[in-house]
Amino acid sequence: MTTQSVHNLALDLRVERFPYHRPFRISGHVFTETELLVAEISDGTHSGRGEGAGVYYLGDDIAHMMSEAERVRGAIESGATREDLQQFLPPGGARNALDCAYWDLEAKQAGRPVWDLAGLDAPKPLRSTMTLGADRPEVMVEGMLAFDPETPIKVKLTGDVEEDIARVIAIRSARPDAWIGVDANQGYSIETLPGLLPTLVANGVSLLEQPLRRGREADLDGFQRPLPFAADESAVTLADTASLVGRFDVVNIKLDKCGGLTEGLAIAREARRLGLDVMVGNMMGSSLSMAPSYVVGQLCDIVDLDGPIFLARDREPGVRYAGGMIHCPAEIWGSPVTPAQAGVSP
Repeated sequence: MTTQSVHNLALDLRVERFPYHRPFRISGHVFTETELLVAEISDGTHSGRGEGAGVYYLGDDIAHMMSEAERVRGAIESGATREDLQQFLPPGGARNALDCAYWDLEAKQAGRPVWDLAGLDAPKPLRSTMTLGADRPEVMVEGMLAFDPETPIKVKLTGDVEEDIARVIAIRSARPDAWIGVDANQGYSIETLPGLLPTLVANGVSLLEQPLRRGREADLDGFQRPLPFAADESAVTLADTASLVGRFDVVNIKLDKCGGLTEGLAIAREARRLGLDVMVGNMMGSSLSMAPSYVVGQLCDIVDLDGPIFLARDREPGVRYAGGMIHCPAEIWGSPVTPAQAGVSP
């Protein structure tokens, strides 16, 4: 859909903080909360919302997101379109929040849901992984056993080969039939990675996400991949996609990385054209982040939209998880039906 210029738009920007139930550990980082930039664009009759969590490893924190969004306030309030936004701002959390707010506004203006505007079929529930933060094996097993038995599991690693091997073996022993993927979050090098791979293969791990540091992609040239490798930090924007071929098997799309649903959909389609599988992930936002990612998820082979499970509180209405699936009610985002019309609290 091509948006039309609409004058007299109003932009509201605010910061909202969502603490976690408990600290969340990955390779090199421990997180205790998510700081979100929430953007709301109104034409006086309809309004659309979006949120951005930013990209921590690119310095895209809440101060940077707010500064970037404020930089284009004048253009937006003067009638800039969603297409204009792609030129005004680089990829990142600010553009994600604004892009998704535009999509939500367009859905309400057109009286059509976002999936229809994007040329997709009506969305269906998706099987979504649940993530285990890196911890002692027994703690991770305890966390895993709290999930529905049908839930696919994503295991965070730290780059310590012995510890990571122990984590994988413990989790596979506790769930012999589960789909398991592991996420190294750049924790390995081309020298240390071979020490991990036999354990992943022996334990039926289905995916290894981002084994090496961003910028070291060429180290994978000619490297034999005994299981599918997914690019996350190595796959930020549409421009990165072609360089993944031959080094990775899967591209992990995150709207905070690429700057919104507009580019996320473009990456999914380009990845398919290049013969790559497609995954959608998240940067630990609320259900307002999951809803546009759920639209991308309709085009994906692997879905990792579990961010709200880590929050001490989520938005209402919010996504639901049951039977290993994520369900995203239409009234959360991207539908002419508002929460008030659906009879739920905003």
